[in-house]
Amino acid sequence: MMPPDDATLIRLCREGDTKAFAGIIDKYQKTIFNVALRMINDAQDAEDVAQAVFTKVFEKLDTYNPRHKFFSWLYRMVVNESLNFLNHKKRFEGLDEGLLSREEMPDERYERNETAEQIGHALMQLAPGERALIVLKHFQELSYKEIGSIFEIPEKTVKSRLFSARQLLKIALLREGFFTHE
Repeated sequence: MMPPDDATLIRLCREGDTKAFAGIIDKYQKTIFNVALRMINDAQDAEDVAQAVFTKVFEKLDTYNPRHKFFSWLYRMVVNESLNFLNHKKRFEGLDEGLLSREEMPDERYERNETAEQIGHALMQLAPGERALIVLKHFQELSYKEIGSIFEIPEKTVKSRLFSARQLLKIALLREGFFTHE
């Protein structure tokens, strides 16, 4: 049996079905947490942001416009909640080195983890808005159109801002010694 689609889950939630809301959480929990983690860089804080997002989803589900994609609405919420969290905490520190590798990794994974740490550290040097664009495009693999929908900006603006964010990420990676000038 196929799990219910978003429209069905939303309709059931609006009718008071709490199991349907649990279905929304089950479906999007990992994604929302991962976006928050990439934005905030702290697992506990990302869990708090994800919980706040689902609380807001529950409270504001009646304001959701079904003419738009539900996941875009959710992504906008998690990005905004993450940005609000960062603004509130004023935290722009580097990646916790123990965060990416909490357990012992085999030797063949060492280089990949080191690369991920360097990229994560460089990513944290970007402003939250620039970081959000890169996270949504390259880690969540959203299209320009989907990102534009989340930020409520035209696709061309997304492309332009993403280009600038990538250039800044490249500079940060150069500072990290990730690669040398060509």
